[in-house]
Parts: sequence; C-alpha cells; structure tokens
Amino acid sequence: MKADALREDAPSAAPPTMARVALVVLALCFALSVLGRGLGESFTVFLKPISESFGWDRGQVVSIYSLAALTGGLAAPLIGRLFDHSGPRTVYAAGLLLLGGAFLTASVARHLWQFQLSLGLCVGTGIALIGNVPNSILLGRWFGPKLPTAMAVIYSATGAGVLILLPASQLLIDRIGWPAAYRLFGVTALSLLVPLLLLPWRLFARGAPHVVRRLGDEPADDGWTLLRAIGHHAFWALFATFFFTAIGMYAIAPQVVAYLIDVGFPPLQAATAWGFSGVVLLFGMLGVSWLDGLIGRRPSVLFSYALSIAGILMLWGLQWAPNIWLLTGFVICFGSMIGSRGPLLSATAMKIFHGKRVGTIYGTISIGSGLGSALGSWGGGIIHDLTHSYNSLIALALVSVIIGMIPFLVVRALRN
Repeated sequence: MKADALREDAPSAAPPTMARVALVVLALCFALSVLGRGLGESFTVFLKPISESFGWDRGQVVSIYSLAALTGGLAAPLIGRLFDHSGPRTVYAAGLLLLGGAFLTASVARHLWQFQLSLGLCVGTGIALIGNVPNSILLGRWFGPKLPTAMAVIYSATGAGVLILLPASQLLIDRIGWPAAYRLFGVTALSLLVPLLLLPWRLFARGAPHVVRRLGDEPADDGWTLLRAIGHHAFWALFATFFFTAIGMYAIAPQVVAYLIDVGFPPLQAATAWGFSGVVLLFGMLGVSWLDGLIGRRPSVLFSYALSIAGILMLWGLQWAPNIWLLTGFVICFGSMIGSRGPLLSATAMKIFHGKRVGTIYGTISIGSGLGSALGSWGGGIIHDLTHSYNSLIALALVSVIIGMIPFLVVRALRN
C-alpha cells in the first residue's frame, strides 16, 4: 500500500496490511523476550549444581545473578540511546551475539570471576539488548495508545520463558550436565542470528503510519531531555517503584527453586512448579492491563500488589506446611504478578516523556529495576548465608514490595 494512501486513512484505524505487520512485530518482540528472560531466569535451576560443583556458598553464586541484573539495568539507557541512533536490527543482533558467546564461555568456566563475566556482565547486557527497553520503543511505533496491552504480552514472555526453560534446564542438567546445557544454550542463541538479520528491519523500524502521524500531531516532545526529565518528580516516582518492587521480587526469585527443594519438594517438581508461573503470568499481565482500562491505574496497581503480598506470605508458610495447596497459591499469586506492573509503568513513562529521547529517558528510569534486582538477589543470598534461613530475606521482600507501591498512592502522574 502506498504512503499517500496510508495518509488518507483515518488516524484511528490501522490499514489491514499495517495491522498484520504490527502483529508480526509483536510476535518477534515476544519471541526475543521469551529467549532472553528464559535464559536469564534459568539460572535459578543452575544455582545448586554450580554451587555444588565448586563448593561455593549461596552468596557467591547468587552474585552472578545479581551482576546480570545490575548490568542489564545500568546498560538500559545506553541501549535506549543505541536504539535511537542505530535502530532495532543492530540492537537485537548484538544481544543474540553476546548471549551466544556468554553461554559458550560459561560452559568451560572454572572460576567465579569467569562466571561473573559471562553469566553476569555479558548475559545481563545481552538480555537487556533484546528486552523491554528496545521492545517498548519499537512497539510504541506500532501500537500507540494500545501500547499497555502490547507490553502486557511482551512482559508475559518472562513467564513463557520460565515455563519452557526452567523444566527444560532441569532435564538437561539431569541428562547431560550443566556445562553441556550451557553449550546448547550458546549454540541456539548464535544460530538465531542469521534469520534475525534477514528480517525486513526497515519496515519494522518505520512504524505504523497512522501511529507515527498521531505521535507527530502531539506537542513535539515538550523539549524533554534526560537532564530535564531527571528534574521531574514523575521520573523519580517511576524509578522508586521499579527499584523497591524489584528488590522485593528478586530477593525471592533466584532462590525459589532452591527454597522449594530445601523445604521438601523434589527438584524436578520444584523447577516445574516455578516454571508453571509462566502460565499464570500471562493471565496476570493481561488481567492487570484490562483492569487498568476498566477501573483505572491506581486500583489496578493496588490489586496487583495485594496479590504479590499474599504470594509472599504463602511462600513463607511453606516452611511449616509444605503442601501442594500453599505451593499452588504462591505460584498463582506471586507468579502472576511478578512483572504485571511493568506494562503500565512502561506506558506511563512513554506518555509522560514522549519524544525523540524517550529511549534514553526510559532506559535511565529502568536502571531502578536493574539496581533493585541486583540488590535484592545479592542481598537475599548474603542474608541466607548469614542466617542459614529464609525468614529474613522473605521479610525483606515483603517490606520492599509494600514500599514499592507507595508512589502509586501519592504521585498523581502515576495514577492517571
């Protein structure tokens, strides 16, 4: 369809061809997120085998996961800037290349610093390169006001990745060992590079004409620069929500499988149960986005936090009553909400700070998530080593999640 014809269409309706391309872009972003988040979260299954192979304590091994989260967060603004200047093809290809090399390196690593470099620095950056920051910017060009729903689908990729790769990782470890499993991960990531590079990236990067035109009709970009955004209260409110919520979630997430094994569940059952959170996460993501349109931002977010808190309490209770009912409740409540607020936060940031520098600004806000994830996971490992118990780290998670929801209670820009 010619560009002139597209300009004559009503801005509220996407031409059929463009609608199909939008769905292809959504599917591509979803697939990349499944791969990235699944590979990243698979570390929760590798934690015990790696620790036992080298005799490292929990804090040392969890430091690898923490470094990945920290690196991904710190790299976010640079990735946003790279996307703004070089486009999605360069960003996504660099991510797959980095992930493939990282896992191949980890398969032959023998020292902690080697794991920290490969599974920490390189995997963290690789996941960020194919993750939420570039996906948010690209999908914003195709879905416009429907971005929250599109991002709900993308954020649910975390669950799909967990559902697929956690049980698969456990099976691979049982059958071929963790080094061979990592080799397989590396080869898979590298093999996807060629088909990725052959995709029509000029078309994908252009965006839907009716969406791009609508964005062009909005007040320029209000002169938003990173420095100006940093001086705005909404920037720090979003940053704080990302930061404290991530502490709460990731104080628990890296050690869930180990925790379930320690309280009495068989390893495969523990990995499969946590992997099943991927099923409920999809419903949680779409459900919270649907509630946002139905009852508004504030009650939707408060509901999601209430479920997260209930899930943490159920996990705590498993120490004294390790039964399938509490486990199911934890997976449903905590698993369905582990990233449910992400699409709403992304859409809010894109709306407030829209313009040419939105990638850089949103990437900088995302540092909060990386810092919180790193601090939560590393702190959780240290707390476990010092106390030889999970009680203190679960308490840390509970308090952090409660603090994380406060900005949505007091900052008007995050409620509307």
